[in-house]
Amino acid sequence: MCRNIRTLYNFDPPATDAEIRAAALQFVRKVSGYNAPSQTNEPAFSTAVDEVAATVATLLSALETTRPPRDREVEAEKARVRSRARFVRIV
Repeated sequence: MCRNIRTLYNFDPPATDAEIRAAALQFVRKVSGYNAPSQTNEPAFSTAVDEVAATVATLLSALETTRPPRDREVEAEKARVRSRARFVRIV
C-alpha cells in the first residue's frame, strides 16, 4: 500500500471529503503509475479518482464498530514517535 494513504475510518472528527479525495488520488496514481496523466488520459484518470472517492465515502459510512473513535492528535503523536524511532541518527 502507498505510504501516503492513511486510515480514514473511526476518527473524531470523521474524515473530510478532501481527505477521502486525497486518498483516492494517491490510490489511482499508484495503480495507474501516473503522477500526472497526459491530456489524453486525464478524463479517465479523473473519472477513476471520482469513482474511488465515492466508493470510499460509501464504505466509510457503512462500516460499524463498537470501538470509540480515535483522536487525530493522539494518532499523529504516535506516528511522530514511530518516525523518530525509525529515523534515529546514529553518530
